[in-house]
Amino acid sequence: MVAKKYINMLKVAPGDRLDLSERHPGWAQTKEIEEFGKAGVKAHAGEVLAKNRKRLKEAQRVLYADNRYSLLIVLQALDAGGKDGTIRHVMSGVNPQGCRVYSYKQPSKEELDHNFLWRYGDGLPERGCISIFNRSYYEEVLVVRVHPELLEAQRLPAEKIGKEFWQERFDDINAFERHLVRNGTVILKFFLNISKDEQKKRFLSRLNNPKKHWKFSSADLAERAYWDDYMRAFEDALSATSTEIAPWYVIPADEKWAARALVADIVTDTILDLNLDYPTVSEEEKLNLAAARAQLEQE
Repeated sequence: MVAKKYINMLKVAPGDRLDLSERHPGWAQTKEIEEFGKAGVKAHAGEVLAKNRKRLKEAQRVLYADNRYSLLIVLQALDAGGKDGTIRHVMSGVNPQGCRVYSYKQPSKEELDHNFLWRYGDGLPERGCISIFNRSYYEEVLVVRVHPELLEAQRLPAEKIGKEFWQERFDDINAFERHLVRNGTVILKFFLNISKDEQKKRFLSRLNNPKKHWKFSSADLAERAYWDDYMRAFEDALSATSTEIAPWYVIPADEKWAARALVADIVTDTILDLNLDYPTVSEEEKLNLAAARAQLEQE
């Protein structure tokens, strides 16, 4: 598995100011890892992912049986950041009955007529289950911040949009997540950090492969022009909302195999660290089970 010291390097410490220019999106996060060599690191990442698929399958089973906690996974990234692939590869072994993925697009008129967190309520996981938000309520302090004209559609009273507006939204998100955690939801938040050069490569790959044309949108290219604005928005949002109870992890994502292995390791260890167990039965129930077994064996 991945050493804890490396996992801790990926966390945004509560109260710290995140500078994404200091977070390398590549596989060689330390001198020690670099000296191990890319081939060796990639092979190890493949082993980590494979082992964690098996561990996660069992972890999800006991999470469901224990029925006290739920898990909310938030995935944020720029276009072509690898969210879909990460979900597909990390969660491929889990039981779909206990895991659901929600991909939030542009809000509807009904959703715009409610507070900005309202539409995400239906996707929250029930006890024993996992929900994955492929984009999330953080879009409200990312894309909406980069494009403040989107606020017009929310029809907020003018006096509510003051100089503290974005900080107030951060406060609302922190309060929302604190409420969820108090009620048994474990929250993990991942920012898949890719470089601008890697995004370009992935866009070109989509454009050069007819089977991937459906994945490309002219809007993706238009948003690329706002790269620096998005970096600042991510830095502000992650700095303000990474807490002890709902931490952000900045996942180096230029190499998809590295990102998938890291996310799988963090998700699996987080569930297993809850010290869950299968329900036990009383002595009376054991007697009933023994009687049922005897009755069946006599048929």
